[in-house]
Amino acid sequence: MPRAAAEELVRTALQNSSTSAENAASVARALVAAEVDGQAGHGFSRVASYAAQARSGKVDGNAKPEIVQQTASFAGIDAVNGFAFPAIDLAIETLTEITPKTGLAGVGIRRSHHCGQLGAHVERLADQGLVALMVTNAPKAIAPWGGHAPLFGTNPIAFAAPRKDEAPLVIDLSLSKVARGKIMAASKAGKQIPEGWALSPDGQPTTDPKEALAGTMIPAGDAKGAALALIVEILAATLIGANHSYEATSFFDAEGGPPGVGQTLIAFAPDVLSGGGFSDRLEGLLNALLAQEGTRLPGTRRLDGRSRAERDGVAVPAHLHAEISAMT
Repeated sequence: MPRAAAEELVRTALQNSSTSAENAASVARALVAAEVDGQAGHGFSRVASYAAQARSGKVDGNAKPEIVQQTASFAGIDAVNGFAFPAIDLAIETLTEITPKTGLAGVGIRRSHHCGQLGAHVERLADQGLVALMVTNAPKAIAPWGGHAPLFGTNPIAFAAPRKDEAPLVIDLSLSKVARGKIMAASKAGKQIPEGWALSPDGQPTTDPKEALAGTMIPAGDAKGAALALIVEILAATLIGANHSYEATSFFDAEGGPPGVGQTLIAFAPDVLSGGGFSDRLEGLLNALLAQEGTRLPGTRRLDGRSRAERDGVAVPAHLHAEISAMT
């Protein structure tokens, strides 16, 4: 269906589930964008659980995020236990305003929720000429290295940088071998997952997505990935007063209280920091990378998805279209 129609479908389902029109529009834009970019685990598969959480009050669909702390180069945002995307909209607006003045600025969002594909958020900052880094924690899914019980979330990291006459460079990675949303999407579609993505609750390799969701995710890079997950946990939760992963409730169901996780965004004004040489130096670096046969820049597949969506519309899996339509 046309992209606007896909957004309208999601927006209507959320508005019919105790969510304000403004918040529903923000969430719908983000979920459809994720689907278009090939991140199905952060797209249509999330709508039913989001709606159920708004109806139960686990997420406040009418919350209005607010800045509760501000210095010359930092803003603390309270998402007020609402959806993350309106709070991220406020964060991007704030960083776009203050970073060119300070050269470097940050935002910490607390009492937040699932924030989808991080790459899309930092890309918006890169579209404004800023270099950006974002981290977030999530409900527990990864055990510390050598341990057996989940303690950290998949705790993704994203980075974006503006380019000359090209779409921004965007790097978006989960600290589990795959994003947990991919396992949820496989579960909804009734598909198996590859071995090596996750462990069952008894610590055994599994291809059953339901066992994987009940068990633990395998960290990317093994011990190094688990150490990075700890770093993200400190930056996105400990530092800004958000719930740690082991304190957060699930993003997938309507049980319990709000997850209350955190997001930290840092933006850099490249011309201020580099003395005006950033763009040329970045292109030199990327050209050196691409000069090696078999290489490509990370994040470029999203551009193919956008071209397809513009040409053919947004593909909505039949089972998810039926699930969402039932709420409209």
